[in-house]
Amino acid sequence: MKELLSSAGRLVRQFPRTHLLLSMVLLGGVILIALSPDSPPEQPRQQAKTISLPAKPARKPEPQPQAPQAPEWQILTVQAGDSLSSLLQPLGVGAGQVFALINSDDKLQRLTKIRPGETLQVTVDNDNRLTQVQYHPSKVETLTARLRGGGWETRLSQREYQKQTRFAEADITDSLFLAGAAAGISDKLTMQLANLFAWDVDFVLDIRRGDRFRIIYEELYLDGEKVGEGDILMAEFWNQDRHLTAFRYETRSGDVEYLDIKGDSMRKEFIRTPVAFSRISSRFNLSRKHPVLNRIRAHKGIDYAAPSGTPIKAAGDGKVIFAGVKGGYGNVIILKHGQIYTTLYAHMRGFARGIRVGKRVKQSQTIGYVGASGLATGPHLHYEFRINGSHRNPLTVPLPKARGINDNERSEFLIAANRLKAQMTLFAEASTLASSDVL
Repeated sequence: MKELLSSAGRLVRQFPRTHLLLSMVLLGGVILIALSPDSPPEQPRQQAKTISLPAKPARKPEPQPQAPQAPEWQILTVQAGDSLSSLLQPLGVGAGQVFALINSDDKLQRLTKIRPGETLQVTVDNDNRLTQVQYHPSKVETLTARLRGGGWETRLSQREYQKQTRFAEADITDSLFLAGAAAGISDKLTMQLANLFAWDVDFVLDIRRGDRFRIIYEELYLDGEKVGEGDILMAEFWNQDRHLTAFRYETRSGDVEYLDIKGDSMRKEFIRTPVAFSRISSRFNLSRKHPVLNRIRAHKGIDYAAPSGTPIKAAGDGKVIFAGVKGGYGNVIILKHGQIYTTLYAHMRGFARGIRVGKRVKQSQTIGYVGASGLATGPHLHYEFRINGSHRNPLTVPLPKARGINDNERSEFLIAANRLKAQMTLFAEASTLASSDVL
């Protein structure tokens, strides 16, 4: 610095008539000296001189690691013939991963029953590893599975339907299902109605013109849109000279029962007809002439003609005490129900899988199939009902009721039943007024 100032002094002495402007600026190691002569503008100016010191190189910022991006959801639409494995194979997911998924939780077994038109949402990482699955088994259910630490976490969530109570009634002029359609209810709801009274009414043989019904039931909504029909809450059925009533009741234990006004179950220990038949080809008749042997031989049961292969159902809960060939009866199954009741099913084409002596069966479980084995002129079921070994007419024998409501819940049931009766009355009166206004 001293040397620079000394040099500046010499310049001033050398150019006495020149005004010397000396500026020194220290900036980043640079000293700037500028000389401006005291002369007219046309005189040449002394150029400024710059002395630069070498600058330190700037440090480059170190690259920051980027967070891995989450795999994107992919939507898979089920086509006819698709399975979960075939849907995931194009994404690089192997069969071993699919096997591990569906066997990790019982709820995930539903993924083996996917149907055409349904969709699944999945994520697969860069290593072709399945990490998430989302499936909608129904309109209100969502099944979600996530891979966590080598295992699958599963959750089944369910939305609640919004429910509205509706009323329907109809007179029967032809069949129950045509009457149901005229009342504006679905075949599914009509079938539910038939099942309620199936132990008391044979809807093939007992229906007469002029029979009628009325019901109150639930309609189901999601986001303000109707998506289906729920349960029948109360039903009344007039069949010839009988008036039958059924009430839906949920017990304290969560079981749903349909009961009459006394609290007795609408369900009987036996169903009246164990097969969907075309017609009765032969009735209970102890003096009938056998169609093959051409001689008088008591017919101790009912013959229900039906197409070969039609499923045959167990009339009630019981145990198989015979399953095999029995003379002119052909293939036969005999069920024992408690201590005093037995039922026999003959001329079967074959038995259902797993049916054998000692096997316990539930009411309405398929036990075999209609055929024409033994002495038979065509496919039909020969059905017998016995009490303490004595043959009784299956169409007319009084059937014992199943157990009804517990005594400690009877008062609660009666309150609920009377509430439904009052609701039914209001609906019926409103319907009558609406009909009279139209007329």
